[in-house]
Amino acid sequence: MEHFGPVTLTPLASITVDGRDVRVTLHTAHDGIEYVGRLFFAEADWTTSGIPDRGIIPGRSIDDAVALARTLTPDELTQRWRRANAQKRRYHGLRRLTLEVLSKVRYLHQVGVSMRTGLIDADGAQQEMELTEEQMVNLVRQMKHLAGVEG
Repeated sequence: MEHFGPVTLTPLASITVDGRDVRVTLHTAHDGIEYVGRLFFAEADWTTSGIPDRGIIPGRSIDDAVALARTLTPDELTQRWRRANAQKRRYHGLRRLTLEVLSKVRYLHQVGVSMRTGLIDADGAQQEMELTEEQMVNLVRQMKHLAGVEG
């Protein structure tokens, strides 16, 4: 999910799909314009946050996004689970790093725009941009170790 702020996790429901208990959680963050929620589906014995649905649930606030998500029926949640499960990724480590790099690129852009519009001072922005660049380089260096690795 593209976001600039912290992610809020909201447990929504538990559904049963093909005899499996699946917990549904909404992950919501501000993307710079609005709050954007994404459903995550995890089977009962999973220790991860689960598989994300590609669809988004927007709102003017976290509460708006949660309220909209709560209107989804069990059948709609099951359809979204099936879509998410059909499109799950096999190379999770590399994907995670890629998403982190993209997040850093967006943050770098946000800092640059904020500096150019006078929202933050140039010295502070320069320090933030250098730190972000260093973090991005470190992430890219890790990618070769995860390329082609499933799981």
